[in-house]
Amino acid sequence: MKNLSFLKPIFNFIAIGLLITTLSRIFLFFIFKERVVQTPDFWYIFPIGLRMDLILLCYLSFLPALLITFLPNKWIKFTNTFLVIYSFLFLFLILFVELASPDFVKQYDTRPNKIFLDYLIYPKEVVGMLLKSYLTSIIVTFLILGVVLYFAFKKGKKLFYTSNTDYKFKLMVFPLLAFLLFFGARSSLTSKRPINASNAVFSTDQLTNTLGLNSFYTVAFAAYSIKNEGNTKMYGKMDEAEAIARVKKYMIAGPNDFTDAEIPFLHVQQPDSVMKKPYNLVIFLQESLGAEYVGILGGKPLTPEFDKLSKEGTLFTNLYCTGTRSVRGIEAVVTGFLPSPSESVVKLGNSQQGFFTLAEALKQKGYETSFIYGGMANFDNMASFFNGNGFSDIVDQEDFDSDGKKYAFKGTWGYSDEDLVTKANQYFKSKGDKPFFSLMFSTSNHEPFEYPAGRIKSYDKKPNTVNNAMKYADFSIGKFFEMAKKEAYFKNTIFIVIADHNTRTYGKNLVPINKFHIPAFIMGPGVAKGAVYDRLASQIDIPPTLLGYLGMPFETPMVGRNLTKLDPKVQGRSIMQFNDINAFRVENQVVIMQPNLKPLQFEIKNDTTLIPVKLNENLAKDALAHVITAGNLYKESKYKLRKK
Repeated sequence: MKNLSFLKPIFNFIAIGLLITTLSRIFLFFIFKERVVQTPDFWYIFPIGLRMDLILLCYLSFLPALLITFLPNKWIKFTNTFLVIYSFLFLFLILFVELASPDFVKQYDTRPNKIFLDYLIYPKEVVGMLLKSYLTSIIVTFLILGVVLYFAFKKGKKLFYTSNTDYKFKLMVFPLLAFLLFFGARSSLTSKRPINASNAVFSTDQLTNTLGLNSFYTVAFAAYSIKNEGNTKMYGKMDEAEAIARVKKYMIAGPNDFTDAEIPFLHVQQPDSVMKKPYNLVIFLQESLGAEYVGILGGKPLTPEFDKLSKEGTLFTNLYCTGTRSVRGIEAVVTGFLPSPSESVVKLGNSQQGFFTLAEALKQKGYETSFIYGGMANFDNMASFFNGNGFSDIVDQEDFDSDGKKYAFKGTWGYSDEDLVTKANQYFKSKGDKPFFSLMFSTSNHEPFEYPAGRIKSYDKKPNTVNNAMKYADFSIGKFFEMAKKEAYFKNTIFIVIADHNTRTYGKNLVPINKFHIPAFIMGPGVAKGAVYDRLASQIDIPPTLLGYLGMPFETPMVGRNLTKLDPKVQGRSIMQFNDINAFRVENQVVIMQPNLKPLQFEIKNDTTLIPVKLNENLAKDALAHVITAGNLYKESKYKLRKK
């Protein structure tokens, strides 16, 4: 076999990188051992860590692999110079952030993240703080880095030199090399989604989970997330105090209800009625179930179960989602956070811990909290966000795989909706008399629209269509309540069935408002049966409305309204984010803001007909205030509960 020594730089780079990250993880383990060993199966941090480290190092090895293979031998001097600089640079950065990790973890209970990057913005203040508080660590860090650099330049250059090798042989070897690096970077040949931080989540201890990552990854992820955090100034500028005041105009809470000046919207929400025993809460979030597919809302006759069940509670006929992605729907329904041109907070780095969710609020009241999903919870970073913000138990596809039970169907996106509801019902039964909150998330309304045969009478002749998938999702809603009604927990639980968003969002208008119309009904003790709420409402109004039914007061920073307490004279309002366009609607008037353009106002004749009208400057300022406030709350970490 011909000599493979030309690949030595890549092998050495990966080996040294693994040595740095593994030794660091062992060191961190012993520093925080007392905390970590309290987690069942804490040793998972090591195989998970090896996997995450290989992903990082294989990604970083792609460019050297290309140069080594395709640059001709006459360029070997250039190639070697580049390989040395490239390898030293990234290994030095990996070592640096790992050396900085122990003190950062001690301070923030997680690996270096966006806060670590924020330090770079204020070097004067931060250097002063570091010199006063971490002088010993700084000295040790720079001594280690100095020693490493000395030996690297003195002894280590040849570690990353490639050698002259027959060009044809290199081309023959490259497919295998590319496959190995691709496999290492993807860490799977079967998963449709790249591995991310959610794959390191195996416990309810955020610190333990982050030890399964490496600090270069967490810092790089935070840096990558910055580009997704949006720029609210694209719509205009506004003083923060004015923005807060304008948002508060739309809230039910009065000026004397706010409880903490540092958390501007924190207030106590009183229950509709006080209960001795609090009610459970179950949110059944439906993937892509737009109003156009719901018969009782004038859509296609695809939802007989939803239509029937909605009459046993309160049906919302004029409800609008905040966005076009599942994570945006989760953001609205679980956190009540305002939509903005940013990515959903589910995916942003600065909201992975200490961000308000219903789970966090209910957990403080003694509830057991869970997320139940037939797919992989790492999708769209859900597991990481939920794990860091109050969800104690995450049940996903891997739990279905491993429990040894026979399920109806496993498709591209995971287990079917009827499998989800069967699993959830068993889970809720196991809670006994303990109060619980759970978010269930369906999967069936996704291309390729897979579901088990024999469950529904097809609406379309072709089986795998969106209409048939909607019918199957509705079938599963009916099956869930059929099972739940036979169980003891049913009588003490508030249920909501609500869509995260509609299917493909498109239309001729700047914002296709009709594609934001979604269904929801609430059922349970104290919920009016056969009632219809036909006033304009937003998805962000749902979580405060749900808290109102639970029978106890809650402190919350949510700006949405408890719709059961809303004065009939107050105008309805909804907020919709469509890519980088924001729509702020009050009754039949909507202000639409586009990046770096003057806002426009339209009168809504129906959801598909918008008539241009003169801009109401005050309404436009209210629209801007809501987006500015969303950005400020996120950036300043002011959307949270007070520490207990």
